This record gives sequence, structure tokens and C-alpha cells, in this order.
Amino acid sequence: LVVTFPPGGAPDILARLFSDKAQLGQPVVVENKPGAGGNLGADFVAKSPADGHTLVMGTVGTHAINGALYAKLPYDMVKDFVPLGHVASAPNLLVVTNDLPVKNVAELIAYMKANPNKLSFGSPGIGTSVHVSGELFKSLTGTTMTHVPYKGRQFAIPDLVGGQIQLMFDNMPSALPMAREGKIRALAQTTAKRSAAAPDVPTVAETVPGFEATTWFAMFAPAGTPKDVVAKLNAEMKRVFALPEVVDKMKSLGLEAWISSPEELAQFQAGEITKWAKVVKDSGAKAD
Repeated sequence: LVVTFPPGGAPDILARLFSDKAQLGQPVVVENKPGAGGNLGADFVAKSPADGHTLVMGTVGTHAINGALYAKLPYDMVKDFVPLGHVASAPNLLVVTNDLPVKNVAELIAYMKANPNKLSFGSPGIGTSVHVSGELFKSLTGTTMTHVPYKGRQFAIPDLVGGQIQLMFDNMPSALPMAREGKIRALAQTTAKRSAAAPDVPTVAETVPGFEATTWFAMFAPAGTPKDVVAKLNAEMKRVFALPEVVDKMKSLGLEAWISSPEELAQFQAGEITKWAKVVKDSGAKAD
């Protein structure tokens, strides 16, 4: 099971939950293949044998955003994969360094308008939901800031805590514990409704109507994987991600279990590709 980002983030946590509990007659080995906004790992799986033995923990970046962002994506987000099913969704959390003199989204927008291009926002790579959440924020608020892509969130967070970058739209599972410890300040979450994991944190949409960016995780196999293998993998995913201890662990991290069929994932993915292509085009974001 390939994770397209370094250890520690939400995709890695979910993959390890699955590998710990899966009963497929053989062990599930999680392998981290980070790089190029998740494209290296996704491409590896796209070009692997279609026998159900090599899977990818796909993200909104690798399977919905990157096609619009990268001029030469090495794989086709739809044609090179067969969907297995959703795993989970989560808000991103708009977090700022403690030194930034803003306590809410309205104050942040006012500060950015008074200080154009003064702030930098970090992400674990171009095309990640963390990156395009920032681009969507810029385009809906008419503000400017500089994007600083890192090789993974674990490289971005020390710079955020240290003030080298000032804000980030990080995945809630990794950002929420740090905000609770007081290392960074949480201003808002990016989903349409407040997550049960952080009911006291407002949504960006409460200040900026129409803002919504949900980060999601789903498993895919290489195109051509036999239907019976897809059905077996989907059934096992549904079993594992419905286990009470797995659901509780996910909830504590701000992740919501999202069990779906391969067909539902395919339909949802098509809508997401359309949505994010527009955001990328409107923002002028490009992956160099």
C-alpha cells in the first residue's frame, strides 16, 4: 500500500490503520514514496501490475487536483486507476504562527490587505489540498501571499512554529494536536460545516461565504485490476474502516470515516476534478 507522502500525515496514518487490521491472507506493507506533490508514488502504482497487490492511498491532490496543475502529469488520474473506495475525509485547519497579530479570519484578511504579499503560506507540496486551499482563499478574498512548497508537512511545521512562514492550511489530523498544545494558533477549518473534532473552531465560510475545501483519502488500484479482486478489497476496506476502534482513532484525529463503493468514488472523483480545475485556472497556480 503506497503512501505518496512522508510518514506522519493523514494518508500515512490511514494506511497504517488499514495494514494493522486488514485480513487479506497476507500482510499489507505500507511503503512511503513521497515527492512531486504525491505524483511519484501515484505514478509508481499506475505502472504496477494490475493484480491487486500494489495499491495507493490516493488524495484529493493525486487524484483530483494535479491533472490541472501539472502540465505533464506522468499518469492519467482516471484512466490509469480503478477506484476501490473512499476511506476518510477531513477539514484542513487554517493555522497561523503565534506571533501573527490576528485572532480570526476577518482580522487575517484585513492584515493581508494592509500588508500585500508580506505573508507566506506553507504546504507539503504543490497541488496538495493544503496548497490549493490557500489558492482558493486568495481568490475568494482578493488577497495576496506567497506559497512555499516543502517536501512534506514535517519540514513545513518547524518553519511555521519558528515564524519563517506565517500560515498554513494543514490537514486537521496533524495540525489540531499542535494547536491544542499552543504551538500554533487555529483560526478556522475549511469544510462547509464544523467538524465534531473541533466544534469550537469556526469555518472559513462563516467569514468567506462559498469557501469549502475538503481533503479526502481513497484507495485505488492500477487500471485493469480484476473485478473480483476490486470487490474483495472494497469489502475488506469497508470492514476495517467500520471497526469501532478504528473509527474512534480517526475521530480523535479529526478524520471522518467515509465508506463508499468503487462506483461512488468514481462519480465523486469526476466532480472533484471539475471543481479543482476551475480553482487552479482562476488562481493561476502552476507547478513548475
